Order: sequence, then C-alpha cells, then structure tokens
Amino acid sequence: MTNQLLESGLTMLAFDGNDIPVVAIIGGLSIGAIAIVFGTISGICNKRQEEQTKREIAAYVAEGSISPADAESIIRSNPKS
Repeated sequence: MTNQLLESGLTMLAFDGNDIPVVAIIGGLSIGAIAIVFGTISGICNKRQEEQTKREIAAYVAEGSISPADAESIIRSNPKS
C-alpha cells in the first residue's frame, strides 16, 4: 500500500512532454517580473542618491565652502539631470 502511494505521488510530480511549454512560459514570466522589480528598486536607489548629493552640495553652499556658481556647475555636470 505504501509503495503504491509513493509511486502515485512520484507520477504526479513527473513532467511529461506537454508540460515543458507551460514551465517555460511561467519561468520566463517569473524572470521578467523579477527583472522589473529589481530595475525599479535600482532606479529608486539612484534617484535617492542624486537627491542626497544635491542636498550635500546645497549644505556646502549654505556654509560658504563653495560658491553658488560652482555648485550649479557641479550639479549640471551630471549627465542624467
């Protein structure tokens, strides 16, 4: 009896030739979804770092360490902005 249950359980887990396209589609969609999530997280982190840099430059201008013209040129030198 136990042997039959084991065999029937393994048979249910086994893939036949018709399951390969389904697994491929689900796998591809999963990889795509993960790529979108990590791309979004990366974009958020990059934007946050850019804003932090702008705040630091503004603090240097406020304390008089650099001139506003120099700060403007530093900020404009960033190709993403």
